[in-house]
Amino acid sequence: QVQLGESGGGLVQTGGSLRLSCAPSGRTFDIDSYSMGWFRQAPGKERQFVAAISRNGELTDYADSVKGRFTISRDNAKSTAYLQMNSLKPEDTAVYSCAAAQRLLLSTTTRNIADYNYWGQGTQVTVSS
Repeated sequence: QVQLGESGGGLVQTGGSLRLSCAPSGRTFDIDSYSMGWFRQAPGKERQFVAAISRNGELTDYADSVKGRFTISRDNAKSTAYLQMNSLKPEDTAVYSCAAAQRLLLSTTTRNIADYNYWGQGTQVTVSS
């Protein structure tokens, strides 16, 4: 069973930065065939799309709430996806999960949770005011 593992979460003050990483755990798994996405879920709220990147890294998509502050990237050679989060706000506090969506085309992304085949367990990000 493929699993994804996130790292890099933690506690940071308003205006601070964190960099999340996402890599497969368990059996060998190349992310080349997958569009990668980040989602977050705050207590009592539904899971929310944050960002996505295409298989070849050429196309990215961001939720309006993080546009201009967060940057998604990937290194296929390392089978790792990243989420650089700058200018963090208390409302960014949530559990952040990465996910992989198998895509035929190289330059597509998706915000649809149902399109994602594999998920990580998430990493907590807490932004203090």
